[in-house]
Amino acid sequence: MTLILTRSDVLAMIALPEVTAAVRRAHADLARGVAVSPAPPAMRLPGSESTFLAMVATSRPAGLAAVKLLADIPGNRDRGLPPQRSTILAVATDDGSCEALIDGGAVTRVRTAAASAVATAELARPDSRVLGFIGAGALAHTHLEALRPILDIDRVLVWSRTEATARKFAESTGAEVANSAEDVVRAADVLCTLTPAKEPVVRGAWFPPGLHVNAVGAPPRPDHREIDTEGIRRARVVVDSRLTALHESGDVLIPLGEGAIEADHFGDEIGEVVVGAKPGRSTPEQITLYNSLGIGLQDLAAARLLIDAARRRGIGTEIEMAS
Repeated sequence: MTLILTRSDVLAMIALPEVTAAVRRAHADLARGVAVSPAPPAMRLPGSESTFLAMVATSRPAGLAAVKLLADIPGNRDRGLPPQRSTILAVATDDGSCEALIDGGAVTRVRTAAASAVATAELARPDSRVLGFIGAGALAHTHLEALRPILDIDRVLVWSRTEATARKFAESTGAEVANSAEDVVRAADVLCTLTPAKEPVVRGAWFPPGLHVNAVGAPPRPDHREIDTEGIRRARVVVDSRLTALHESGDVLIPLGEGAIEADHFGDEIGEVVVGAKPGRSTPEQITLYNSLGIGLQDLAAARLLIDAARRRGIGTEIEMAS
């Protein structure tokens, strides 16, 4: 039987602490070679800005192979629709049977914040107290929830290109609205950039010593980035996947193309840091940056949790699939 999990099913079950632990294990599995997550092919629709990515992964410990088809459709903003939509298909690795079909929207948001929490735990200064957000949408809310257990937060600063969005976030969370992106960056110990930017919204010249950055928001396109070249050059960059970064990260590919960095500047994966194969932060003054593109293995890890929870709790719809 194949389990169908709708958005409401996912929201009824998904929990950030569990997903954070699962994402951490998944990246460790990738570093140990018991999971695979290749770079996704990007299919661009001729005559359109729309891009479709097949984000694939397989994991021996999870017993799953999965593909999330991500539709990145910028024109949806003008229609009042989400610019990114996705669906996850998971099959059992032992016999190839279709285990589940899962709405990917909430999964993507939660596992993205979970990955930032894993990176922050490994790379941020333990005494970090000020959390900054560039961008104040749904991802900011989920990141705040994910990072509270990781950091002893005294102060939250937020800036958004839309002031009303920043003020709404501040009213619901107790954050302070900053006058500019620069003000947030200069004050932050940990910074999360959460905008669908094409041109940089954050300058490396603003980075204070000891800053940790989670660069999250830029869509998976090689010509989009949130951080300028100087920011990438100044930071010790850790990626979720080298293959994916080389394939679709404008934050990495643009400075690389300019000759500002070499490929070894982003040679470390977060899973390697988790298992101790690569170091975490080396000094209190070091600037660290987690380049978060999102990989299919993170979706697979969340899917495993959801499938198991749904069957325990009797949530979702089971259908018969052709053999």
